[in-house]
Amino acid sequence: MNRLHAGFVLGGRYALTGHLASGGMADVWAGHDQVLHRDVAVKVMRPDSDHEKQFALRFQDEAVHSARLMHTNIAALFDYGEDDGLAYLVMELVDGQPLSAILRERGQLPHEEVRSIMGQAALALAVAHQARVVHRDVKPANIMVREDGLVKLTDFGIARALDASGHTRHGELLGTPNYMSPEQALGHAATGVSDLYALGVVAHEMLSGKRPFDRGTPIATALSHVQEPPPPLPADVPEDLAHVIEDCLIKDPLHRPPHATAVALRLGLGDNESLGLGLGLDWSQDNTAAQRADAEGPTPDTLATERT
Repeated sequence: MNRLHAGFVLGGRYALTGHLASGGMADVWAGHDQVLHRDVAVKVMRPDSDHEKQFALRFQDEAVHSARLMHTNIAALFDYGEDDGLAYLVMELVDGQPLSAILRERGQLPHEEVRSIMGQAALALAVAHQARVVHRDVKPANIMVREDGLVKLTDFGIARALDASGHTRHGELLGTPNYMSPEQALGHAATGVSDLYALGVVAHEMLSGKRPFDRGTPIATALSHVQEPPPPLPADVPEDLAHVIEDCLIKDPLHRPPHATAVALRLGLGDNESLGLGLGLDWSQDNTAAQRADAEGPTPDTLATERT
């Protein structure tokens, strides 16, 4: 039975005030830090007897990964704790809407708004990639947009550090099929440019008002990323913006932009926004090694055991 409710206090400190969202392995609540007297978001792992150990390891990974990432465009992690079997993360409470809700309400977004959201998300990914953390689930639901236009990338729940083994079970496919890179759909390891592919899919959706790869079932959708070109962007999209998105959506990861900062710079985010990021890691070299290592990896048959 779910013990969580408004007024429940975790760790003798975090009072839950209202349910915000539910995901594959956790519930997210608005809460109040009774020690520092500030509002927070609290992500509580949902008990699952079948996958409890795996989810707990991923939950701990999320805490470790998120704690390493400090940037204006990333929702900050404040704390991790456990309370009578309940593991939880305490995060920045973003006063805004997920991009998924904005798209449901408004459909197509103006070009300059798309440029800003995509560019800020790219800066967030640059920070993660420089810390050698791959998000692996970039999608509108994980991009928060404040009223003033500031973007916050959230939910590193299935992120993986490139120098760690991860906690993926054999045959398990992680990510959301509508935004999954071709290499992930084929069972290969995700890298920084896999995140850029997903960001390109998100940008395409913002401009066209619909998901470019949506074939009705998870397997068909994932395979469409491998086998089908993206639909043309609307004819009025500025040429430079269209070219960035098209480059992110190249099937071969070796031919995508080399790193996330390059994408942000091409979108017009200048030195002030990218201060301290440098030009990121040379993902073209990382991806060459990853693709070679995965050359004998799973085939599309892996999709039969996918987890959504």
